[in-house]
Amino acid sequence: MIKYILISMRPKQWTKNILIFAGIIFAEKLFCSEDLIRVVFAFVLFSLSSGGMYIINDIIDRKRDMVHPNKKNRPVASGALSIPIAWVSSLLLILLSLFLSYFLSKEFLLVLTIYLILMFLYSIYLKRIVLIDIMSIAFGFILRTFAGCVVIVVSLSPWLFMCTLLLALFIAASKRRQEIISLGSNAKEHRISLSGYSSQLIDQIVVIVTACTLIAYTLYTLSPQTIEKFGGHGLVFTVPFVLYGIMRYFYLIHQEGKGDSPDRVFIEDKPLFIDILLWILSVIFIIYKF
Repeated sequence: MIKYILISMRPKQWTKNILIFAGIIFAEKLFCSEDLIRVVFAFVLFSLSSGGMYIINDIIDRKRDMVHPNKKNRPVASGALSIPIAWVSSLLLILLSLFLSYFLSKEFLLVLTIYLILMFLYSIYLKRIVLIDIMSIAFGFILRTFAGCVVIVVSLSPWLFMCTLLLALFIAASKRRQEIISLGSNAKEHRISLSGYSSQLIDQIVVIVTACTLIAYTLYTLSPQTIEKFGGHGLVFTVPFVLYGIMRYFYLIHQEGKGDSPDRVFIEDKPLFIDILLWILSVIFIIYKF
């Protein structure tokens, strides 16, 4: 039973919570042990709470997941995890994470609570509304980034906010595109909002947010504030990693049809994984002047 609870918590999707570390990296506090420990605890608590919310989402979507070629194998949809046990485990995870968050930071508790409310509203209603569904996902990413900032008492940079928003929209829109293509005529049965999308519309959205993401990040690396803060133009040399990552993701979406599970793509596609790793290492190297 524990095995099925862990599977329903979707540990692979906890990779999204790595955004919690963005604040401490760009605030030049990565090697401050006290702050790093707080961010690590924030990551764990966010993962536990989001895991609980994933279980609730599976309960709500059980009937629709049963017609999905892959999601029908999820423990709740397949019947391997009973509804009562799923409810109890999800609520325990959420309540435990909220309780422990209070001792970490009241501001972090507030952000986590807002995230959980947003995701619950998404599960029961927002994901049915065209465009609002992907916007909700994007704001979930922003709240992850914001959580990492408040826990170490630093402000969320407007540049970090915009880049996170645009990148999240790119990923969410790409996922919708793959769902439309892979599900075909069954798309509406699985997700109501898909009836309002078309592959052409999604492609236009992806092109727009992709261009904006690259422009926003490039402008950030060249802004006078960034140059003054980090003592040079070094970050502009990380732009090629971002450009390649976007192009590689495009390739995986259009040529290999892998956009329906971003967390799996980031981990399993070696070129993309290496590119992301190199970007992170280069950013740390430039900011901390190794």
